[in-house]
Amino acid sequence: MPKTTNGLWAKLIDFDNLYQAFQEARHGKRYRLEVMRFASNLEENLINLQNHLIWKTWAPGKQREFTVFEPKMRMIQAPPFEDRVIHHALVRLVDPLFEAKFIPDSFACREGKGTQRAVFRAQHFLRVARRNWGDKAYVLKADISKYFASIRHDMLMTEVERTISDKDVLWLWRKIISGYGHDAGVGLPVGAMTSQLGANVMLNRLDHIAKDDMGIRFYVRYMDDFVAIMPDKASAQKVMQELGEAVNGLALSLNPKTAIHPWQRGIDFCGYRIWPTHILPRKRNIKRARLAFREMAAQYHAGEIGLEFVRQRVMSFLAYSKHCSARRTVEGVLGDLVLVRKCPESDVSNNPSCLK
Repeated sequence: MPKTTNGLWAKLIDFDNLYQAFQEARHGKRYRLEVMRFASNLEENLINLQNHLIWKTWAPGKQREFTVFEPKMRMIQAPPFEDRVIHHALVRLVDPLFEAKFIPDSFACREGKGTQRAVFRAQHFLRVARRNWGDKAYVLKADISKYFASIRHDMLMTEVERTISDKDVLWLWRKIISGYGHDAGVGLPVGAMTSQLGANVMLNRLDHIAKDDMGIRFYVRYMDDFVAIMPDKASAQKVMQELGEAVNGLALSLNPKTAIHPWQRGIDFCGYRIWPTHILPRKRNIKRARLAFREMAAQYHAGEIGLEFVRQRVMSFLAYSKHCSARRTVEGVLGDLVLVRKCPESDVSNNPSCLK
């Protein structure tokens, strides 16, 4: 039987834990209206949350829904701020318990991890595999089909209960995952912090099946994307079948695009294309960047956006591209970003960005 932890509830509802959760929840968002309203009467609001937890009357509020289109179109459900305080209070207490059980080669939503480390780890594995097996090595690249929308609440709570036995904490976790439009027992809100932890908990069993039971040394996962490098095609096919069965055992399914291929084709992972000797940006990311910068140039030309808006997006693109071999590509993309602006006749001589 797995070791579980009890006696967490008193720590979770402690005022100091709620206050620290508030500080974490408002990080980078302190000037948003709902955050300033909560902070303007902070002590009373935290005591109100505390009382709702003590008497088990807390329920999720109405979420804000919006669509993002990068890297792909997704519907995001963002909980209200006071709910995020509760989420942080829960996660900051239980995260260390799960962190102790996660494998080192799982990189999503964990302190000290992230996409760049996942990419470098995959490249390291590819280098060692090529050195050990030469040109015979094969890569399995897989992901879970519609992952967040497909997670069954009962399956998730079964995994959670392998670590936590505190009934009050489990009550709160169930209240969170059943809210925000997912009360049918399937799906997690993408914009909730608890969903990120829950998604990692859900696939932790898959990680240990891959590493411990199957002995796959060259295995790395970033959320629902995972890579395994095997000595030959037959081994890769066997691993794909066995990991697919493990995924099915969690009431999930592999994306039909899951495939195996020779290592010479590289690994498409975490937004990059990876080879033992170099890393390149993903082609569709560069294509999107070109289109976005051309559109930004037109918007700046029309006076619809300012330099600060452009600067932030350029810096984001440079941060993405600095980890790969893409100097000429970056120069070509940024070459499309010609910032000129139509101005009133009186401003032309005083503003170098104006069209003359």
